[in-house]
Amino acid sequence: MENTSEQFQEAIRRCKKVYENKLSDYGASWRILRPTSVTDQIFIKAARIRSLEKKGKARIDEGIETEFIGIVNYGVIGLIQLEAGKNTPLDLHHEEAIARYDQHIEAVTNLMWAKNHDYDEAWRHMRVSTYTDIILMKLCRIKQIEDNGGQTLYSEGIDANYADIINYALFALIQLER
Repeated sequence: MENTSEQFQEAIRRCKKVYENKLSDYGASWRILRPTSVTDQIFIKAARIRSLEKKGKARIDEGIETEFIGIVNYGVIGLIQLEAGKNTPLDLHHEEAIARYDQHIEAVTNLMWAKNHDYDEAWRHMRVSTYTDIILMKLCRIKQIEDNGGQTLYSEGIDANYADIINYALFALIQLER
């Protein structure tokens, strides 16, 4: 039996390492992005994954795995940006950016465990291309919610969709390791 906890934590560790390295290189320059721009950044990465899945090869020396890591990290950035709101200063110190990452990853992990209990690890039987399609669908939902001023009548909000996107990208990273 595969160890979901270990696999999930290893995928998170890989994503966090990239986040920390880029934070060291660029600081929290992403704080300048509006939430809609974060959504578009994730969309670009998911669209590239879909393109690579169709074409079977890349001309740029970054593959699907790198893009899924980017989706995880931009998803967390999206959650940080939503939480911070418009009136929070753009300057975010390194330690605070790491602490917020950890806070949101912990919440997303808790969500994964709750859903994993109910769905009996159905994600293990899904294709990576399905994760890509679901991520793109959730991005379309987020864009519609953003176009509606963040309001929904019945559906989950932007934050819940970001959390699902993060989890699907983490599942994809686990499946790609097989």
